[in-house]
Amino acid sequence: ECYVQNTAREYAKIYAAEAEPLEGFGEVPEIIPIFLVHRPANNIPYATVEEELVGEFVKYSVKDGKEINFLRRDSEAGQKCCTFQHWVYERTNGSLLVTDLQGVGMKLTDVGIATLTKGYKGFKGNCSVSFIEQFKVLHQCNKYCEMLGLKSLQSTHQKQRKPMSTKSKTLPNSATVKKTVPSAQESKRTETSLLR
Repeated sequence: ECYVQNTAREYAKIYAAEAEPLEGFGEVPEIIPIFLVHRPANNIPYATVEEELVGEFVKYSVKDGKEINFLRRDSEAGQKCCTFQHWVYERTNGSLLVTDLQGVGMKLTDVGIATLTKGYKGFKGNCSVSFIEQFKVLHQCNKYCEMLGLKSLQSTHQKQRKPMSTKSKTLPNSATVKKTVPSAQESKRTETSLLR
């Protein structure tokens, strides 16, 4: 938990350094640090400690990407969280996605990270790779994505799908296809080999 959240926090710091200087971008989401505490005299010897967030707790992104969340889409914090996800995704060449962004205002906690199956630079996330696939399909760029110069994921996704659909429609020319009928002996050999 500490490793994931503090890794996401480091990405958020780099994101902030790039976004804050942009005219009109404004405040940037911050992932608060989380600390592991060892309490040897306690029945539960390890605990995590983090800053208390006071106010309305909002989920700006959901782990599996299926929930429709108007606060995510319509609020400034929500849009900037979605832009942060897009920025991380692009920065890591689609290998890593910070997800499950939630918190109070611009202060976020309890985040998750999805990585490709092999991980990213030795790091493996705590969320399924399917979250990355869903993000690619569901993400809608906003003005903050444009301010950072991020590439639209929809056009990339559509370009990748187009050649596949064209190939499936391509049929061989019927004039070049030879029709051959196997002899009775060849049919028996094929059936025998299939039964083995």
